[in-house]
Amino acid sequence: MKRIVIVGSPGAGKSTFAKALAKKTGLPLFHLDLIWHKPDKTNISREEFDSALNRIVSGESWIIDGNYQRTLEIRFQCCDTVFLLDFPTDVCLSGITSRIGKPRDDLPWMETELDAEFKEFVLSFGEKNLPEIYRLIEKYREFKNIHVFRSRKEADSYLSSL
Repeated sequence: MKRIVIVGSPGAGKSTFAKALAKKTGLPLFHLDLIWHKPDKTNISREEFDSALNRIVSGESWIIDGNYQRTLEIRFQCCDTVFLLDFPTDVCLSGITSRIGKPRDDLPWMETELDAEFKEFVLSFGEKNLPEIYRLIEKYREFKNIHVFRSRKEADSYLSSL
């Protein structure tokens, strides 16, 4: 396990899982939200993002936390291990609401509310985003170590076993 992709709905705990995994493995951790978002809540250009991502995936070892659907294929091509946190929507929404008003080191600002657009993204994640993630998992299954967790308990148990 030297090149790791962590994906799942917002609020599933990707960043928390990634930090714990980085601590256990010593691998460098990259949060895609920190690359894409600027502190003023604007974004860098797609070209800048892709360039930064290409620098990361060309590295010898890494953990990449984040969805960014249009870049999943390149990350799946370059990784050796995939973790999907496929948790129920209510668990993810609870995860998001629990972090509101708390500083985070994986996002360049503090969330102060759950805006309607973001909530809708989470509510539709299973229908709109998961099919593509599972398609890539199937495509790369024989070449990659794939771990799908359906609960925080499963993810925590895996981390404890390392």
